[in-house]
Amino acid sequence: MADRSFFGGIGVALSHPQYRLYFISNLVSTIGRWIYRSSAAWFTWKLTGSYEWLGIIAFADIFPMVVLSMLAGALSDRIGYMRVIRATQLFALILAVLLAVLILGDWIDIWILLAITIFHGCNEAISTPPRVSIVNALVPKKDLSAAIGLNSAQFNASRVVGPAIGGSLLLFLNAGWVFAIAAATFVQFYVALFFIRTETGNAGGAGKLSMAIIRDMWDGVTYAWTNIGIRFLLSLLALTGFLVRPFMELAPGFADKVFEMQSDGMAIILCSIGAGGLVGALSLARRGETVGLTKLVTWAVGAQALALILFTITNNIFIGAVFLFLVGVSMLVTGVGSQTLIQNTVDASVRARVMSLFVMLSWGLPALGAWIKGALAEYFGLQVTVGIGATLCLLIGFWAVRAGKSLSNELEHTKN
Repeated sequence: MADRSFFGGIGVALSHPQYRLYFISNLVSTIGRWIYRSSAAWFTWKLTGSYEWLGIIAFADIFPMVVLSMLAGALSDRIGYMRVIRATQLFALILAVLLAVLILGDWIDIWILLAITIFHGCNEAISTPPRVSIVNALVPKKDLSAAIGLNSAQFNASRVVGPAIGGSLLLFLNAGWVFAIAAATFVQFYVALFFIRTETGNAGGAGKLSMAIIRDMWDGVTYAWTNIGIRFLLSLLALTGFLVRPFMELAPGFADKVFEMQSDGMAIILCSIGAGGLVGALSLARRGETVGLTKLVTWAVGAQALALILFTITNNIFIGAVFLFLVGVSMLVTGVGSQTLIQNTVDASVRARVMSLFVMLSWGLPALGAWIKGALAEYFGLQVTVGIGATLCLLIGFWAVRAGKSLSNELEHTKN
């Protein structure tokens, strides 16, 4: 009992065997996904040395979230989360192995990388909504809040911890071997999925697709738009995703052009964000409750913007690393907290569809932002371009703190 008390919500969630297996195997796989992405970004920079190509590759990988995530959410609600997760995990494994072989054999150029990246992005767009939503089928309702918090922490921490690990591996290994390591993380999750006995979704069966899927998607959008609390959180995610988050895709450019370093500079940048993200995510998971979470989320919007502004005005990477640590903490509080509040509020019948909107905005818009900022940075420089976006986000943060006060009761009340 002492251990559960010490670890708070972490201990509560991990006490359930099915959730524990899913959490551990998915954590390793999700870190692998971000090792894959960070390696693709660095390999792009080595091939082209172009800010614009960094943005294009990031856009190709993440923007399919905008196009396909709502379809994936509706499909998952209808035919079951586990079926979708298994199929997409296998395809992710195949793509990672293919890319590793092509790089190690020196049979790749930027156009082949772009084509593989598009396939990878489409696969991620389909797999992410059910991966986020399935936690609700793995624990009893009384422990749902704690499990959502930990799963949210894992999901968001991985997208900053993974690139940090990827950047470190690239210091010692050929990029092809780093992709092979990412593929190995996918294997263990694919195997683990066959030992998880749960099924969700199947709202209308697999045989009634086409127009039914379109109706399901529209119902999900309508539900999210008419729920003022969910609409508020999704708006914040959209704005921060476009204005702040894209700087991570431009990390190789910062390392080279701003700090005059190579993959070691990228590793410092991404490890700093990852360390901050891990601290923020685990703190929220241990907290294990929704009371007061709206206030934390809204304050974190401005905090990440201010820390990023300070990062853009320094040319010392070690001073910048301190600011990036703070960016990582606050960025994870925004992502983890928003996802927890949305899942706490949303009706179970539309959960995957609403979470697909969360994925679309928090992942898809950063891709668009990276493409635009990569193009602008060619003319105005990275520091100016990223700094302007962060300044706009800081102004939004002031509005968010005031607007969030009136919505806290609705968002933080646990649904029966």
